[in-house]
Amino acid sequence: MKKSLFLSIIAILLTVAPIYSFAQKGTIRGTIYDESTGEPLYGVSVLVVGTQIGAVTDFDGDFEIQIEAGVHSLKLSYISYNPVDISNVTVEAGKVLVMENLKMSEYTSDLEAVTISAEAIRTTEAALMSVKRNASNLMDGISSSTFRQIGDGDAASAIKRVTGVSVEGGKYVYIRGLGDRYTKTVLNGVDVPGLDPDRNAIQMDIFPTNVIDNIVVSKSFTAELPADFAGGVVNIETKDFPEEKTMAVNISGGYNPSMHFNPNALAVQGGKTDWLGFDDGGRAIPTAGVAEIPQFPEVIGNPNSEKGQLFQSILGKFNPTLGGSRRTSPMDFNLGYSIGDQLSIKDKSIGYNFALTYRNETEYYNDAEFNLFAKPRNSNEFNLEPLERSRGDYSTNNVLLGGIAGLAFKSDFTKIKLNFLRLQSGESKVANFNFINTNLGAEFEADQYNIEYSERALTNLLLSASHYLNGGKWQLNWKVSPSLSSINDPDVRITRFRVPTNTIGTEVGLPTRIWRSLDEQSLFGNVDLTDNYMFKGKAAKLKFGGAYVYKNRDFLIESFQFNPGNTQFDGDPNRVLLEENLFSAENRNGIRFDPTFIPINPNQYNSNLANVGAYVSNEFNPLPNLKAIVGLRVEQYTQYYTGTNQTNTIIFDNEKVLDDLDFFPTLNLVQSIGKDQNIRLAASRTIARPSFKELSFAEILDPITGRSFIGALFPETSEGGTEILWDGNLQATRINNFDVRWEKFTGRNEIISASVFYKMFDRPIEMVQFLSDPGAFQPRNVGNGTVLGVEVELRKSLGFITPKIENFFFNANVTFVESQIDMSESEFRSRQLTSREGENVARTRQMAGQAPYIINTGISYNSMISGIEAGLFYNVQGSTLNYVGFGNRTDTYTVPFHALNFNINKTWGKEERLQTSMNVVNLLDDRKEEVFRMFNANDQIFSSLRPGRRVSLSVRYNIW
Repeated sequence: MKKSLFLSIIAILLTVAPIYSFAQKGTIRGTIYDESTGEPLYGVSVLVVGTQIGAVTDFDGDFEIQIEAGVHSLKLSYISYNPVDISNVTVEAGKVLVMENLKMSEYTSDLEAVTISAEAIRTTEAALMSVKRNASNLMDGISSSTFRQIGDGDAASAIKRVTGVSVEGGKYVYIRGLGDRYTKTVLNGVDVPGLDPDRNAIQMDIFPTNVIDNIVVSKSFTAELPADFAGGVVNIETKDFPEEKTMAVNISGGYNPSMHFNPNALAVQGGKTDWLGFDDGGRAIPTAGVAEIPQFPEVIGNPNSEKGQLFQSILGKFNPTLGGSRRTSPMDFNLGYSIGDQLSIKDKSIGYNFALTYRNETEYYNDAEFNLFAKPRNSNEFNLEPLERSRGDYSTNNVLLGGIAGLAFKSDFTKIKLNFLRLQSGESKVANFNFINTNLGAEFEADQYNIEYSERALTNLLLSASHYLNGGKWQLNWKVSPSLSSINDPDVRITRFRVPTNTIGTEVGLPTRIWRSLDEQSLFGNVDLTDNYMFKGKAAKLKFGGAYVYKNRDFLIESFQFNPGNTQFDGDPNRVLLEENLFSAENRNGIRFDPTFIPINPNQYNSNLANVGAYVSNEFNPLPNLKAIVGLRVEQYTQYYTGTNQTNTIIFDNEKVLDDLDFFPTLNLVQSIGKDQNIRLAASRTIARPSFKELSFAEILDPITGRSFIGALFPETSEGGTEILWDGNLQATRINNFDVRWEKFTGRNEIISASVFYKMFDRPIEMVQFLSDPGAFQPRNVGNGTVLGVEVELRKSLGFITPKIENFFFNANVTFVESQIDMSESEFRSRQLTSREGENVARTRQMAGQAPYIINTGISYNSMISGIEAGLFYNVQGSTLNYVGFGNRTDTYTVPFHALNFNINKTWGKEERLQTSMNVVNLLDDRKEEVFRMFNANDQIFSSLRPGRRVSLSVRYNIW
């Protein structure tokens, strides 16, 4: 026992001693780049002047030196480059000094060293502009060093500062006004599904900035990128080796006077685990485990039979709560924790990152509107006719629990990364509307009650590696990434009570219960090989590789309707399913359920796809100041579907519904004019493919708005079946892209640029109103389209007025777009037949989803000395065609939403450990609205919400 204790003490001392010894020293870390190309330099000698201590940069341009505390000088040396002397390098014991943006220039006329000070190196704007200036394609971005300076807590907050980017709902990124279909978000270069796998975008607000290395927005295509985008690709790169040891916690709260602490907000008793973002099983479907669900005609004559007893047992398991209650709404709060570091073991490095995020946010909308209007039959009438009107209140509570973890290993010529991402989200909705339907001939008015819960989950694993061969001449990269995602909407409830009249008492319609589930598995893998060679005395790159994507989805909707029989009601939705009202042997005409998914369920399907791609790309300088990037990508894409239509007349059994082999050429030219100007030209071909949901027979109801999505496989004919309005054959959209940009980098984080872009769309996919079902919308290929846009960006310090205000910046990013769709014959004819007197129906119209203009502008203040960053920013997007009208269904448009937001961030203390921020959103208290629009008619509300003003405060403390 004593011997064991003695050995334990010795082991502890041996462990602690090196740590104590190391604590007497400090660490210098940095990354060295080529000033002209922005590429990391491998093999640079970094020497501490007056000592024999030094290091050599690895293939990432990184170096690390451990040295005694004090003030030192460094000398950077590299063959054929001008040496760099760095003075005033202050090292503290047990701490890491991070030296950012170290750049070396190629040998000029002499070998005089460039002398700079350590303080001057910590300029983050120069690093960002250097990357942008030297990029191979049209790109914008933001780096981790900028995150630290401005204090943004998550990626959604940070990316709003990138040119041409807008963030929808605080989560999803759109580029150049093009919607989700034409914008793609990837994580570490991997196509990862988000919490909504039908979107191309990942929720940006789930990533804390201290685990992100950079966010890059590519606006032009190069062959190594996935081909399915048109607006741009957003790549979120997580850190593999943190520059220094970090541990941080943050807490924030948000208050909206119209939404929070409101005693009239709606709520419902949920499950015990709702606060964690998932259901505790209390909303499970009552028919779970039942091999054969009995139907009412089978049991009405014999309720005491085995089937009758089973029917009654299932009926009694439905939760009787059908309406919410008025409760005081809480304010928003968010919590976060992160930790990261890198360790050096001899000549090896190990890095790790871990972050945990929790959000709990509540919204309450008063007097929300969701309506349906149509054109009147007579062409001389100019007032849109209401079909359905819904107005009332609804509340949402959204919980997000997310975690991301990363582990990386680096040796002399190999780097391996392992990343894990887990997201869990739960959203509860409770609503109470006044509903009026005039579409059935006679007016029907009812009180509508809604209860919904949706839980979503995503699990992703990424294993990637980089291998540097032949002294770095060749580089091999590979990635493998499996993902699991799911959506479950357990027990969606919709109930309508007819409003009493003089002749009709309170009566319930057919209360509906819906269970929806989606399970998707995906696998991504790619291999890239790069040959770094010399062409006409300048560095060049030949890249080639391949990629493979596989996805499989199972989708199911099971819905029930409840026939009330002869039961009398008093208007209270929570008394409808009381036990005494249910069907039984004693009450044979009581409430019973009808499983509407039996025997045919078009809302049950399986889809799978495979996409195999290969590419080759060459980057070289054909002329001294001209860089060319020429490439070709090929993709073989196949998609299969198993399911049936609504009448069971069309049955697909793993039917191939999409089979495309496409070639995607790309050309990028960069003409440098001195060190601070570029002219860029880009031409490419890309694609936008339909999603699993779009290539299906599914009909998916949004209970709050009353609108339905109808899968594109379902064809539609005109009344009487004389004309095919849609053939059910949805195809991918091919896009030809052309870009020209002039950019000038004029000073400290200053830029002036002007771009012209032109895109040609071959049969773009748009959401079209389904003629035979009011309130239903279907994705369809429409006529060919074009987009012509001009984009101007200016970021300028106001120091040119007076040096006293040099820390104030004016920012402006303005985009004007002219879009045009050549209508199909069926759409053009439908518009002619329903036109108004005096209306001239053109053969072309605006492209759906494309904003005619976007204005982002603001005034910001940024002082590294005081640690204050503040700004007042304005954003507006022009009226955009949202849903395409057909027949007497008219177009819907967004109304410009004028967003004026203010934010201020402050970093406190000598070590800048404490960061506080305040944000005020929607200072103008504008409403978000969409409207029906018709020739010479007043606009009518399609949807209207008042988000109100929101003030949020956050505190972030860096423990290390």
